[in-house]
Amino acid sequence: MVSMVKAEPSKPLKYSIFMPRIWHGMPPQVWFPLLIRNGFRISFSRMHHALGVSAFCPTTAMLAMTQHLGWGRAISRTRIEQPPVFILGHWRSGTTLLHEYLGLDPRFAWPTTYQCFAPWHFLLTEGLVARYGNALLPDRRPMDNMKAGWSLPQEDEFAMMNLGAPSPYLRLMFPNHRVPYTDTLDSAGFEPEHLRAWRHQFEWFLKALTYKTGKQLLLKSPPHTGRLAILRDMYPQAKFIHIVRDPRKLYPSTMKLWNSLDEHQSLQTPTDQSRLQAFVLESLRSMYRAFERDRGSVPDNQIIDVRYEEFIAKPVETLEAIYRHLDLGDHQGVNPLWRAKSEQERGYQTNKLELNSDQETMILEHWGDYAREYGYLET
Repeated sequence: MVSMVKAEPSKPLKYSIFMPRIWHGMPPQVWFPLLIRNGFRISFSRMHHALGVSAFCPTTAMLAMTQHLGWGRAISRTRIEQPPVFILGHWRSGTTLLHEYLGLDPRFAWPTTYQCFAPWHFLLTEGLVARYGNALLPDRRPMDNMKAGWSLPQEDEFAMMNLGAPSPYLRLMFPNHRVPYTDTLDSAGFEPEHLRAWRHQFEWFLKALTYKTGKQLLLKSPPHTGRLAILRDMYPQAKFIHIVRDPRKLYPSTMKLWNSLDEHQSLQTPTDQSRLQAFVLESLRSMYRAFERDRGSVPDNQIIDVRYEEFIAKPVETLEAIYRHLDLGDHQGVNPLWRAKSEQERGYQTNKLELNSDQETMILEHWGDYAREYGYLET
């Protein structure tokens, strides 16, 4: 059964043909093997993107080599001395908004959109692109109408994808194929080879960010929800902010997210909604099976749960509670910034997504454990 969700029509994107795609920064050693594994099955209407990236690959390789020669040794020597703060939660649970609020604290550094799109050479090129390249991006994200920009906080999972690490986000390039690397959504399910590659690239990226900023890192990517044990092993003092939301809101919003990414980012014209639906339904189960299994090993003062509904209603109070519980330091200096953002967000309209009774039954059947665990369904 394919679940159809009614939604308000998206606003047309500016620069939808020529704007850079998430994967435009891939170097040849990542790009061409990916095309080969997927049999070069690219829709004719998307062929210009593939040709453009292929033509730019020599430049990407040159920029990557220049960064490696100029900064490679310094990055390898960099130590991540301040424990990272991770924002965990399913897609569309409020992780982006929470990331933006917390990122207003100048003591934190976070990966920018450009750093995630061009991890191979951002130390070399970010200043120029961030200053002169904003016209290449749309004003708003197509999936939720939130502000877009090269310098805004972004998911580090996109950097992993562009670095060639195993990631299910590679799905967005070839949405009509089997979703790759779903094993990476569960810390205990990682194939050993995938785990070695992922840890290596993740550590390198965090060192590069630390080298550039010298600050404590604030990171968010929904797939990290199922990697709690791995992140704890790599960074034992790391702190975790876990946000949850009513699954009856999560499901239609997540479907809209992936459909929007497929429309604007993929190399194929999407044809298989049933495959997407199966991925969405299974991803939450995989991530939360791992999360609930592993969170018992995390000391209470290193993890906190936040409800999206309470965060939206009282953002400043919620953030203050997070700082107190996790001992993140004094928040008085950033309180005015939080309050100013809260005023700006007051008029923000979320997408209106409707479910019928059959769809609600299907969601609670598949995600009932999550709904009961976090108080969205009576036991």
